[in-house]
Amino acid sequence: MAVVASAPGKVLMTGGYLVLERPNAGLVLSTNARFYAIVKPIYPETKPDSWAWAWADVRLTSPQLSREALYKLALKNLTIQTVSSSETRNPFVEYAVQYSVAAAYATFDQNKKDVLHKLLLQGLDITILGSNDFYSYRNERCGLPLTPESLATLPPFASISFNTDDANEGNCKPEVAKTGLGSSAAMTTAVVASLLHYLGVVKISASKDHQDRKDIADLDMVHKIAQTAHCIAQGKVGSGFDVSSAVYGSQRYVRFSPEVISSTQVAATAVHLPEVIIDILKGNWDHDRTEFSLPPLMTLVLGEPGTGGSSTPSMVGAVKKWQKSDPQRALETWRRLSEANSALETQLNLLRKLAKEQWDAYKSVIDICSILRSDKWIEQASEPNKEAVIKALIGSKEAMVGIRYHMRLMGEAAGVPIEPESQTQLLDATMNLEGVLLTGVPGAGGFDAVFAVTLGDSNSNLTKTWSSLNVLAMLVKEDPCGVSLESADPRTNEITSAVSAIHID
Repeated sequence: MAVVASAPGKVLMTGGYLVLERPNAGLVLSTNARFYAIVKPIYPETKPDSWAWAWADVRLTSPQLSREALYKLALKNLTIQTVSSSETRNPFVEYAVQYSVAAAYATFDQNKKDVLHKLLLQGLDITILGSNDFYSYRNERCGLPLTPESLATLPPFASISFNTDDANEGNCKPEVAKTGLGSSAAMTTAVVASLLHYLGVVKISASKDHQDRKDIADLDMVHKIAQTAHCIAQGKVGSGFDVSSAVYGSQRYVRFSPEVISSTQVAATAVHLPEVIIDILKGNWDHDRTEFSLPPLMTLVLGEPGTGGSSTPSMVGAVKKWQKSDPQRALETWRRLSEANSALETQLNLLRKLAKEQWDAYKSVIDICSILRSDKWIEQASEPNKEAVIKALIGSKEAMVGIRYHMRLMGEAAGVPIEPESQTQLLDATMNLEGVLLTGVPGAGGFDAVFAVTLGDSNSNLTKTWSSLNVLAMLVKEDPCGVSLESADPRTNEITSAVSAIHID
C-alpha cells in the first residue's frame, strides 16, 4: 500500500535576510505548486529468514531527473550507504529517511519497534515529484507564446532542464534551472510526512482547509523532523521559513533559535540517532507562527524572466560577510528595512480588517483601482470608508517601494545582485501598470522569479505585458494549505490506499 503526501512551495514577500535573525519576522505565502512523495514497500512481504538482516533497502526515484539511487539503511545505528546511484546524491532525502525512521524508533514501545523492524525489511520505495512551477521550462517553449496558457500545455511533472552555464560565473546559477519556490524544503517536508505517516508515527490529514486541521500535533512532529533534516542536508541551520510554510501553509514567521538543532550537528557517530531525535523533539522550538494571507480580491502572480535562478546560500554568505565588515552600516540598513517590512504588514492587515468590516466599500475600491494606475487611486476617495481603503492601498505600495530600496542598498554594499538592474527595470515597469499593488524579488532576491500582487482581475493585463517584456507569467497562485495527505498518485490519479496505509497499532 502506498502513501502519498504533498507539501507546497513558498514565496517570501518580506523578511529576506532579516528573517535569519530573531525577532525579525517574514511574511511567507504558500502556493499551489506542490512537491509529492510516494512511499511504498519494495518487497511484497518479509522473507521468513529476514529477521536477522541488519539492513533495509531504500530505493529513491526521481522520474523528472531520470535518476534512481539505491541505499542500504543500517537498522542498528540508522546510517545510510549508497549502493548505486545514476547521478549525484540527494542529501535532503537521505537525511529525511534517517531522521524519520529514527523518530519512529524514538517514539515507539518495544512491540511497535518489532513491527516497525519487519516493515522496514520490506524496503522503502520512495518516488519524488515536483510541480512544473518549481522549475524553469522556458527552453522547452520552442517558440510558443510566453503565456500561462502555453505553460499549461506541458505534461505534468515534465523532465527538468539543466543550466548549461558555468556555475562559478555570472549569476552563480545552480545545477537545475529553478524558479525560487523552495523545492528542497517542499521535497524534504513531503518525504518526511509520507514516511512518518507510512511508518505509523503520525496521521496526516487529507484536508485542504488549513483552518480546519485537527492534526496540529502531527504537523509539529513533521515540522521538527523536516527542519532538522533540511538544515543538516544544507550544512547549516537556516531560518526555516521555507520548511515552516511547507508544513503549515501561509504565515507570519519568526525563526526558531538555532541551538535547538545543535545536538544533531555535534552528535558523534557513537550516539544512537533515536536518542538525538528525542532531544530534538523535546527541544525548545521557540519559533513564532501566526496566520497570514493576502487580503481578499488580491492575486499573487509570479513571473520568470528566464535567467535560470540564483544560489541563495552564496548570496546569504556574501551578506553575512558584509555585516561583519561594516556592522554599523549593516545595522542601520537592517533597521530601516525592518521598519518598511513592518509597515507593509500593518497595511495588509488593515486591508484585511477593512474588507471584513466594510466589505461593500472595500470591494468597490478594489474594482475601481484594478483598472487604474496607482497615481489615480486617491482621486476615487469619494467617502470616508473608501478613503480608508485607498490610503491603506497606497500605504502598502509605498512600504514595498521602501523595502525594494533598502534591499538594493544591501545588495550593492554586499556585492551581490539582490535586485539586479534587469529586475529593477522589470519591477518598475510592472508597478506602473493598472491594478498592480506590489512588486518585488522574493526571498533572497537575485535572478529567480519576480512577484506581483494585483487587484481584482488586473492580473490578465499584467500577464500580457510581461509576455511582451519576455517574462513568462507562471501558473502559481497563493494556496494557504500546508502539507497534506493525498489519495492518489498525482501522475495517474489511481486511487491508493493512503488513508488505510500500513500503521503500527
